[in-house]
Amino acid sequence: MNGHHLQRGDTVQEQNPAYGPPLSPPSQKMQSMDNLQQFCRPNRLAGTLTLPGDKSISHRALLLSALADGPTTIENLSDGEDVQATAQCLRQLGLAVTGSGSAWTVHGRPLAQWQPPTTALNCGNSGTTMRLLCGALAARPGLQATLTGDRSLQLRPMARLAAPLRQLGAEVQMATDERPPLEIVGRALHGAEIVLTVASAQVKTAVLLAGLHASGPVSVREPLPSRDHTERMLVAMGADLRQRDGAWQLQPGPLRPLAAYRVPGDPSSAAFGVALALLHPQAQVSVAQVCLNPTRMGWLRVLQRMAAVVAVRPSADIGGEPCGTVLASSSALVATDVAGDEVPQCIDELPILALCAAAACGTSRFLGIGELRVKESDRLAALVRLTTALGAQVRSGPDWLEITGVGGCANWSAIPAFDPGLDHRMALCAAVAGLAG
Repeated sequence: MNGHHLQRGDTVQEQNPAYGPPLSPPSQKMQSMDNLQQFCRPNRLAGTLTLPGDKSISHRALLLSALADGPTTIENLSDGEDVQATAQCLRQLGLAVTGSGSAWTVHGRPLAQWQPPTTALNCGNSGTTMRLLCGALAARPGLQATLTGDRSLQLRPMARLAAPLRQLGAEVQMATDERPPLEIVGRALHGAEIVLTVASAQVKTAVLLAGLHASGPVSVREPLPSRDHTERMLVAMGADLRQRDGAWQLQPGPLRPLAAYRVPGDPSSAAFGVALALLHPQAQVSVAQVCLNPTRMGWLRVLQRMAAVVAVRPSADIGGEPCGTVLASSSALVATDVAGDEVPQCIDELPILALCAAAACGTSRFLGIGELRVKESDRLAALVRLTTALGAQVRSGPDWLEITGVGGCANWSAIPAFDPGLDHRMALCAAVAGLAG
């Protein structure tokens, strides 16, 4: 492979022609056999990946645009089913949400003009849809709604959401096991100082959305910083939101429409492309137009500790979010520890980090990761299955994982099949293992 080879700690200032044209779709290395998709390692990986819009930001762009009085055009919206669930729920509430592909228009209305739904709001597999909508709807007096979802979503905990909303005066009912479906009866809410017990961007966002329509200021304090996409977008839309003494303080008030907004590329998706480049023995890949929000880049900081050959080239901000290109090359990874206070800023990327640990030299430890057990699947248990099958030595507990890697993915054991349990991130981990190992 010709051209500049990245070294640890490099910062790239200009486009490197060695990265070449866009990558061929992964489907060229995949055969479909009923429900089984087979991934095999290509001899070489080189090129540029351009990502879909970030899923977390896409949810928020739809919902906050719906709360503003006027139209907003959203470009590069994620086209995943989770985001489509948010769009469909908004339509059931009387909002005009139109578009196709990645270009959409939301005709926002003040919350008081949202219509009670005539049927249950189906959030599909999207915990973000359910939690964020719950916060907004709780502040609409007279509105009653049932929020439900698929079997996986109905197993996810919601007490952590209901408790802070009830401190604002919200009426949120759940099943006896504190799981969905949720019953919301809109009330006139009051201000309060909320101290969250779990660092959760979804719960924090739900409280802030409810607080927009409270009768007094709302303060939200979390045990550790979580992603701040909501805060950035609220400020861009004119909300009186400030951070003081480690807490977010919100004065109730209306939002102004953004008119036009572009969703930057999904950093969680970028993590899989970067990891594939690091693990593959002959790879040099760039991932373009990635959101580089510091609260979303914990995974990259972990990989840098693992001696990953990665570099970042910043570009112009998109919609208040810092963006840029991540460059990655084949690397000999070494073990590292991930502490509990790092987890909120790499929670969605922990599965791919664990896969990297299974290829590294040495023993990696992941602490305070019990949240993985209540995602789309029990991801901690699934990671034990996957990394053990690859040949790594693995130990685990309720909220920790220890992986002794095999010293390179060439030493991984072949896996005839792996069941990701209807969890997209575990499916992607298995796909990366097949394409790299």
